[in-house]
Amino acid sequence: MFDIGWGELVVIGVVALIVIGPKELPTVLRTLGQTVAKVKRMASEFQGQFQEAIRESEFHELQKHAEDLKSSFTDVTSFDPMAETPAEVEHAPESLDETPALEAPSEKPALEPPAEASAETAPAIESEAAEPVPIDVPPPEPTEPVTEKDFATTTEPPKPAGGTA
Repeated sequence: MFDIGWGELVVIGVVALIVIGPKELPTVLRTLGQTVAKVKRMASEFQGQFQEAIRESEFHELQKHAEDLKSSFTDVTSFDPMAETPAEVEHAPESLDETPALEAPSEKPALEPPAEASAETAPAIESEAAEPVPIDVPPPEPTEPVTEKDFATTTEPPKPAGGTA
Protein backbone atom coordinates (compact mmCIF):
# COMPACT_ATOMS: atom_id res chain seq x y z
CA MET A 1 0.00 0.00 0.00
CA PHE A 2 2.67 2.51 1.03
CA ASP A 3 5.53 0.58 -0.58
CA ILE A 4 7.85 0.76 2.45
CA GLY A 5 10.83 -1.59 2.46
CA TRP A 6 12.64 -3.25 5.42
CA GLY A 7 15.46 -0.73 5.42
CA GLU A 8 13.00 2.14 5.70
CA LEU A 9 11.20 0.39 8.57
CA VAL A 10 14.48 0.02 10.47
CA VAL A 11 15.23 3.75 10.04
CA ILE A 12 11.71 4.67 11.25
CA GLY A 13 12.10 2.33 14.26
CA VAL A 14 15.49 3.84 15.25
CA VAL A 15 14.12 7.41 14.95
CA ALA A 16 11.00 6.46 16.99
CA LEU A 17 13.23 4.86 19.67
CA ILE A 18 15.32 8.03 19.92
CA VAL A 19 12.38 10.51 19.83
CA ILE A 20 9.86 8.62 21.99
CA GLY A 21 12.25 6.73 24.21
CA PRO A 22 12.50 3.09 25.17
CA LYS A 23 9.98 3.42 28.04
CA GLU A 24 7.04 4.80 26.05
CA LEU A 25 7.69 2.95 22.75
CA PRO A 26 5.59 -0.18 23.56
CA THR A 27 2.48 1.88 24.50
CA VAL A 28 2.85 4.06 21.40
CA LEU A 29 3.17 0.96 19.16
CA ARG A 30 0.12 -0.63 20.84
CA THR A 31 -1.93 2.54 20.30
CA LEU A 32 -0.72 2.76 16.71
CA GLY A 33 -1.73 -0.88 16.11
CA GLN A 34 -5.20 -0.29 17.60
CA THR A 35 -5.65 2.81 15.44
CA VAL A 36 -4.61 0.93 12.30
CA ALA A 37 -7.04 -1.89 13.21
CA LYS A 38 -9.88 0.63 13.65
CA VAL A 39 -9.10 2.22 10.29
CA LYS A 40 -9.10 -1.21 8.61
CA ARG A 41 -12.42 -2.11 10.26
CA MET A 42 -13.99 1.17 9.14
CA ALA A 43 -12.71 0.66 5.59
CA SER A 44 -14.07 -2.89 5.45
CA GLU A 45 -17.43 -1.74 6.92
CA PHE A 46 -17.66 1.04 4.32
CA GLN A 47 -16.80 -1.43 1.58
CA GLY A 48 -19.47 -3.83 2.85
CA GLN A 49 -22.11 -1.08 2.91
CA PHE A 50 -21.11 -0.04 -0.57
CA GLN A 51 -21.40 -3.64 -1.84
CA GLU A 52 -24.80 -3.96 -0.13
CA ALA A 53 -26.04 -0.78 -1.85
CA ILE A 54 -24.91 -2.16 -5.20
CA ARG A 55 -26.68 -5.48 -4.53
CA GLU A 56 -29.89 -3.65 -3.55
CA SER A 57 -29.85 -1.52 -6.69
CA GLU A 58 -29.26 -4.62 -8.82
CA PHE A 59 -32.04 -6.40 -6.91
CA HIS A 60 -34.48 -3.56 -7.60
CA GLU A 61 -33.55 -3.60 -11.29
CA LEU A 62 -34.05 -7.39 -11.44
CA GLN A 63 -37.31 -7.09 -9.55
CA LYS A 64 -38.60 -4.46 -12.01
CA HIS A 65 -37.51 -6.63 -14.96
CA ALA A 66 -39.32 -9.64 -13.41
CA GLU A 67 -42.50 -7.59 -13.01
CA ASP A 68 -42.29 -6.49 -16.66
CA LEU A 69 -41.89 -10.12 -17.74
CA LYS A 70 -44.78 -11.16 -15.54
CA SER A 71 -47.09 -8.51 -17.02
CA SER A 72 -46.14 -9.48 -20.57
CA PHE A 73 -46.70 -13.15 -19.68
CA THR A 74 -50.18 -12.40 -18.31
CA ASP A 75 -50.99 -10.58 -21.58
CA VAL A 76 -50.01 -13.70 -23.51
CA THR A 77 -51.90 -16.09 -21.23
CA SER A 78 -55.07 -13.96 -21.34
CA PHE A 79 -55.21 -14.27 -25.15
CA ASP A 80 -58.23 -16.35 -26.16
CA PRO A 81 -58.46 -17.05 -29.90
CA MET A 82 -61.78 -18.89 -29.48
CA ALA A 83 -63.47 -15.75 -28.11
CA GLU A 84 -63.27 -13.99 -31.49
CA THR A 85 -63.92 -17.05 -33.66
CA PRO A 86 -67.77 -17.19 -33.43
CA ALA A 87 -68.07 -13.54 -34.46
CA GLU A 88 -65.76 -14.11 -37.43
CA VAL A 89 -67.75 -17.20 -38.49
CA GLU A 90 -71.03 -15.23 -38.40
CA HIS A 91 -69.58 -12.47 -40.58
CA ALA A 92 -67.93 -14.88 -43.04
CA PRO A 93 -70.96 -15.21 -45.42
CA GLU A 94 -71.22 -11.43 -45.63
CA SER A 95 -67.58 -11.10 -46.60
CA LEU A 96 -68.02 -13.74 -49.33
CA ASP A 97 -70.72 -11.62 -50.97
CA GLU A 98 -68.33 -8.67 -51.08
CA THR A 99 -65.48 -10.67 -52.62
CA PRO A 100 -65.33 -10.31 -56.44
CA ALA A 101 -65.81 -13.50 -58.38
CA LEU A 102 -62.71 -15.06 -59.80
CA GLU A 103 -62.52 -14.92 -63.56
CA ALA A 104 -61.52 -17.82 -65.73
CA PRO A 105 -57.93 -17.56 -66.85
CA SER A 106 -57.64 -16.02 -70.27
CA GLU A 107 -55.98 -17.98 -72.99
CA LYS A 108 -52.48 -16.84 -73.61
CA PRO A 109 -50.81 -17.32 -76.96
CA ALA A 110 -48.20 -20.05 -77.05
CA LEU A 111 -44.70 -18.76 -76.59
CA GLU A 112 -42.50 -18.97 -79.61
CA PRO A 113 -38.94 -20.15 -79.16
CA PRO A 114 -36.49 -17.27 -79.43
CA ALA A 115 -34.76 -16.95 -82.74
CA GLU A 116 -31.06 -17.60 -82.53
CA ALA A 117 -28.97 -14.53 -83.01
CA SER A 118 -26.79 -14.55 -86.05
CA ALA A 119 -23.61 -12.64 -86.62
CA GLU A 120 -25.42 -10.39 -89.06
CA THR A 121 -28.27 -9.45 -86.73
CA ALA A 122 -26.26 -9.11 -83.53
CA PRO A 123 -25.19 -5.53 -82.89
CA ALA A 124 -21.54 -4.89 -82.20
CA ILE A 125 -20.86 -3.57 -78.72
CA GLU A 126 -18.61 -0.59 -78.90
CA SER A 127 -17.20 1.55 -76.17
CA GLU A 128 -15.04 4.60 -76.27
CA ALA A 129 -12.11 2.96 -74.44
CA ALA A 130 -11.97 -0.44 -76.16
CA GLU A 131 -12.10 -1.69 -79.70
CA PRO A 132 -15.16 -3.67 -80.79
CA VAL A 133 -14.94 -7.41 -80.23
CA PRO A 134 -15.42 -9.43 -83.42
CA ILE A 135 -18.42 -11.73 -83.32
CA ASP A 136 -17.11 -14.39 -85.72
CA VAL A 137 -14.50 -15.86 -83.37
CA PRO A 138 -14.11 -19.63 -83.88
CA PRO A 139 -14.15 -21.78 -80.74
CA PRO A 140 -10.81 -23.13 -79.52
CA GLU A 141 -9.65 -26.51 -80.81
CA PRO A 142 -10.56 -29.38 -78.47
CA THR A 143 -7.60 -30.99 -76.73
CA GLU A 144 -7.05 -34.67 -76.11
CA PRO A 145 -8.25 -35.96 -72.76
CA VAL A 146 -5.68 -36.50 -70.03
CA THR A 147 -4.78 -40.17 -69.48
CA GLU A 148 -2.58 -42.17 -67.13
CA LYS A 149 0.17 -42.20 -69.75
CA ASP A 150 0.56 -38.45 -69.26
CA PHE A 151 1.55 -39.04 -65.64
CA ALA A 152 3.71 -42.15 -66.17
CA THR A 153 7.45 -41.67 -65.89
CA THR A 154 9.58 -43.05 -68.68
CA THR A 155 12.93 -43.50 -67.00
CA GLU A 156 15.20 -46.29 -68.10
CA PRO A 157 16.87 -48.49 -65.48
CA PRO A 158 20.45 -47.42 -64.66
CA LYS A 159 23.20 -49.13 -66.63
CA PRO A 160 25.74 -51.14 -64.67
CA ALA A 161 29.05 -49.35 -64.22
CA GLY A 162 31.53 -51.98 -65.09
CA GLY A 163 31.30 -52.43 -68.79
CA THR A 164 29.30 -54.97 -70.70
CA ALA A 165 28.38 -58.26 -69.20
